[in-house]
Amino acid sequence: MSIIYRYWFKEFTKLYLLIQTIILVLAIFIDYISRLDKFLSLDIGLIKALGFILLKVPFFFLQLTPASILLAALCIFGLMNRNNELLALKSSGISVYHLIKPVLIAGAVLAFLTFFLGETLVPATMSKSNTFENSTLRKQSIATARKDIWIKSDNRFIHINFFDLTRKNVSGITIARMDDTFRMVQRIDAKHGTYQKDTWVLHNVSEQIYNPQTNDYDITTSKEKRINLGIKPDELSKVVKKSDEMSFFELQDLIQKVEREGYDATRYRTDLFGKIASPFICLIMVLTGAATGMRARVKDNLPLGIGIGVVIAFAYWVIFGFCMSLGYAGILPPIVAAWTASFIFLCIGVINLIGVE
Repeated sequence: MSIIYRYWFKEFTKLYLLIQTIILVLAIFIDYISRLDKFLSLDIGLIKALGFILLKVPFFFLQLTPASILLAALCIFGLMNRNNELLALKSSGISVYHLIKPVLIAGAVLAFLTFFLGETLVPATMSKSNTFENSTLRKQSIATARKDIWIKSDNRFIHINFFDLTRKNVSGITIARMDDTFRMVQRIDAKHGTYQKDTWVLHNVSEQIYNPQTNDYDITTSKEKRINLGIKPDELSKVVKKSDEMSFFELQDLIQKVEREGYDATRYRTDLFGKIASPFICLIMVLTGAATGMRARVKDNLPLGIGIGVVIAFAYWVIFGFCMSLGYAGILPPIVAAWTASFIFLCIGVINLIGVE
């Protein structure tokens, strides 16, 4: 490794760790303060509450790494630009493009690291974090296991086979009502259900009601039945197992099971492609940061360059989130929704890099 590369890696590592630490601490502090009233009202100890917030650190790391490496690359090239180190390289006959190699290596290393954490540590910690939030903060009496949702409400047990996060409807629903001796006195089975005007409307319903005179069940069927399940779609959305709680292969298995049973897995498939696309943004952001730092306007005004970097990072997450929403809704194919933002910012980075010299 050349002296220039060693120097660049050393400075980049210091800047990246500093920026990442500052952003992580701010994220933890903001999340902690925003929930402080909730912690106090539920009499949750501040240390226990902090432990809950710290469970999110790996997830925060994944989400904030692209912005951190963009700012780190921008700052190091901006400082080299301001100190005329880039000019010195040019005068020595060394193209500034020579430094793109360590930039891409750094981006590749961080891309691999984020993918590794996303497959190992993040699913485990986010699962614990969401469980704590649902059971302790939200007091939800709901148990979930991938697509299966169990709800206990007074003397009723409700099982939902699949909840569509995008359309906010349920499929394969069973409701069992028990008496004081834990004998089932009513069972309702429905193919699917929708939420309309503060109540659930079940479709293709089969109902069994216990008849004490015959000691048997009377069975009736109907095309539609309105019933209050005691839970709203938004509450179901908060407790079902989320994609960030699953690894790539777990999510892939879920998609196969959901599609095999005839349900729409568009949302999960979009998240699957998102898991592949997300690490690559590290390469794109570090390249964009390097190209921005080399520009002449940053040489005279480094704070302006940092501001541009913040805007670029914010714009990426807005566009990425918007495209993923289009993917969830089926407007864009899942692979297009996941990769559109990366393609746009790759083009921006390459265009920004052209003509630096």
